[in-house]
Amino acid sequence: MSSTEIAEDIAARIKAGEYPPGSRLPSYAQLKEIYAPVSVATIARVIRDLRIRGTVVGSPGRGVYVPE
Repeated sequence: MSSTEIAEDIAARIKAGEYPPGSRLPSYAQLKEIYAPVSVATIARVIRDLRIRGTVVGSPGRGVYVPE
């Protein structure tokens, strides 16, 4: 699965309400397990792409969240 496909899947899960506004996404390690076999670097690219789109927000050490 490519980083683009993973980003689209996470965005679809957000839109479907699996990750509602204000909720925290799984950790990079958890996402790596969900979308195995991918690397943590791939998950980092996915999160970066979702941040650029405005789909998620977050900061290092605090987690990644769906905006309110």
